[in-house]
Amino acid sequence: MASKTPVEDVIREKITAALHPTTLEIYNDSHLHAHHKAMENSASSETHFRLVIASEAFKSKMNPARHRLVYGLLKEEMAREGGIHALQLRTLTPEEEERRRAQEAAPATQTKPAQ
Repeated sequence: MASKTPVEDVIREKITAALHPTTLEIYNDSHLHAHHKAMENSASSETHFRLVIASEAFKSKMNPARHRLVYGLLKEEMAREGGIHALQLRTLTPEEEERRRAQEAAPATQTKPAQ
């Protein structure tokens, strides 16, 4: 039986094999862009993705280098007709991811109005 998400499957396989992520979140946002002119003749339902990746491979790399690394892994899928049209990335080291999760989990500090 063929997968209903072949592009997402390839994204997951390539990133997992190359980067051994501690976090890999893949969001298919294609449905939000189906009405765009560039998508007019596309039959693909897998064109726009948002990824959150935490990996040791990103240590000592600035965001542009991290993004180039991911783009390089997915270059075939981005070049293919009906392939990835847009890719939004959030690339973190495991330590950066841990800090992000801690900030999200921390209760919002409420300030009392001055009397």
